[in-house]
Amino acid sequence: MLRTAKYGMSLMLAIIGGPAARFKPFADLFRDVQRRLDKPQKAVGLHMPGHIADSDEDAMEELYPHYVDVLTRVARERGFRPPSREQFLEEISERGAWHVGSPETVARKIAASLKTVGATRFDLKYGLAGLPRGSVLRNIELYGTRVAPMVRDLMA
Repeated sequence: MLRTAKYGMSLMLAIIGGPAARFKPFADLFRDVQRRLDKPQKAVGLHMPGHIADSDEDAMEELYPHYVDVLTRVARERGFRPPSREQFLEEISERGAWHVGSPETVARKIAASLKTVGATRFDLKYGLAGLPRGSVLRNIELYGTRVAPMVRDLMA
């Protein structure tokens, strides 16, 4: 991250779990180093997972089985507990890293995450392994046609 500032690049923070607020000190440090090195202020962005559907319930039910499958495999490989339904609900809540729900829900959470960290860019990691192609395509459509314009309005 410090090299990123030194070489005049933008910073993208990948947040795959927990609250975005935990990453604010990294963004602040990045901006501070840019100032101290008299570098132009470059953007800070967030890369976070999610899934968008027509309703909060649809998004949760479409994503949950794939979330459990993927994270259970990762847990087995890395030696930690498989995820529970409670963990999933925490991650998709306003406190978690996952942006899951209707376009309105996801747009509000993206805007809140950006404001919390002081970021100006957002990259949604969509298409978790196993999600049906139709769900992924609908996610992309909703992100581009509904979520992004709402986020721009919320950030204005």
